[in-house]
Amino acid sequence: MKRLHVHVAVDDLSQSIGFYSALFATQPSVTKTDYAKWMLDDPRVNFAISTRGGAAGLDHLGIQVENAEELQDIYARLRQAGGRIVEQGETACCYAKSEKSWIDDPAGIAWETFLTSGESTTYGDGTGGTPRIAHEKASACGAPEASAAPESACCP
Repeated sequence: MKRLHVHVAVDDLSQSIGFYSALFATQPSVTKTDYAKWMLDDPRVNFAISTRGGAAGLDHLGIQVENAEELQDIYARLRQAGGRIVEQGETACCYAKSEKSWIDDPAGIAWETFLTSGESTTYGDGTGGTPRIAHEKASACGAPEASAAPESACCP
C-alpha cells in the first residue's frame, strides 16, 4: 500500500513539532536536531518537517511505496506523466536509505517517488553518488525544482 509523503520546511523545529504533534495526536516517529517525521495511518501519510529548506513552506510531495513491484509501477506512471525524470537510484536522505526518482509537476512542484530500505545515521544529500541534474537550484536531496523555487530539503 502506498503512502503520501509531504515535506514542509520550517523555521522553528521545536515549535513545529509541538504544533504537528497536537494536530496529529501523536509524537513524531523520528526526531533529529534538524528533522522530524510522523508515519501516520489515519490519514496514511509520511509527514516530515525540517529546518533544511531555503524558506518555510511546502518543500515537496511524494509517494512512498512498500516494495519493489510498487516502485516499478510508480516509475511507469512517471514515464506516462511526461516531463523530465531524475533517477537517483540508491541514496541516503533524511536519515534513511532509499531508492528514488523525482519529477516536477506542471506547476513546478517537486514529486519524489521512493522505496525506503533502512535507516541512515546521517541526513545525507540524496545524490547516491549520482551527479546532480543541472537546475538553477537543487534540493539537499537533488530533487528537480522549478528555477524560481527556493532551495529545499528532502525526506523519505
